[in-house]
Amino acid sequence: MPTILVADDDANIRELVCLFLRNDGFLTAEAADGKEALAVYGSVPVDLVVLDIMMPVMDGWALCKELRRVNPDLPLLMLTARGETWEKVKGFELGTDDYLTKPFDPLELTARVRALLKRYKIGSAQMITIGSTLLDRQAYKVTSGAASFALPLKEFELLYKLAGTPGQVYTREQLIDQIWGLDYAGDDRTVDVHIKRLRERFADTPDFRIETVRGLGYRLEAGS
Repeated sequence: MPTILVADDDANIRELVCLFLRNDGFLTAEAADGKEALAVYGSVPVDLVVLDIMMPVMDGWALCKELRRVNPDLPLLMLTARGETWEKVKGFELGTDDYLTKPFDPLELTARVRALLKRYKIGSAQMITIGSTLLDRQAYKVTSGAASFALPLKEFELLYKLAGTPGQVYTREQLIDQIWGLDYAGDDRTVDVHIKRLRERFADTPDFRIETVRGLGYRLEAGS
């Protein structure tokens, strides 16, 4: 049973969120601020974190950054009363996976939690299938229909990253860090070049498309 950590300084919000998550079959853990959330994370197996931005001691920004540092693959859902675009951008840049604005529909919250857990389960696999396209990370090969071919390493890693979590937005900075590494000294426009090549290679593939999210970055959407 997945365990969801809910970090929010409002006890009523925590109680409501945990109630709906438990009713949906999840186990829950609670924290009133970022520092307490880190302590809970260090002592309890946690599968996903729902975190508020405005918290005392350590706010959601700092918590998000620290959680992403210690576990790059931990699903993070930011829950906040604010909804400005710049805050969404900042959240994505720090590593959050999804964003829900208060007041929220509890059913939407549980649906997003389930979707994030599903995405990360897919993302951790060594093989990803999208329609008739298969990405094999062990062999670094792509099979599309009857054709099978190898991609340049960085192109494959970039496509695999996007395909592992369909619909999730990644900033250029996130992709540089996760594909090229933190010590990469080149320009982040390298991502644009590789995205362009992937789009050209798979222009005739109906299984997926790579979309530009203006002001944020890129995401892969599966074909209908």
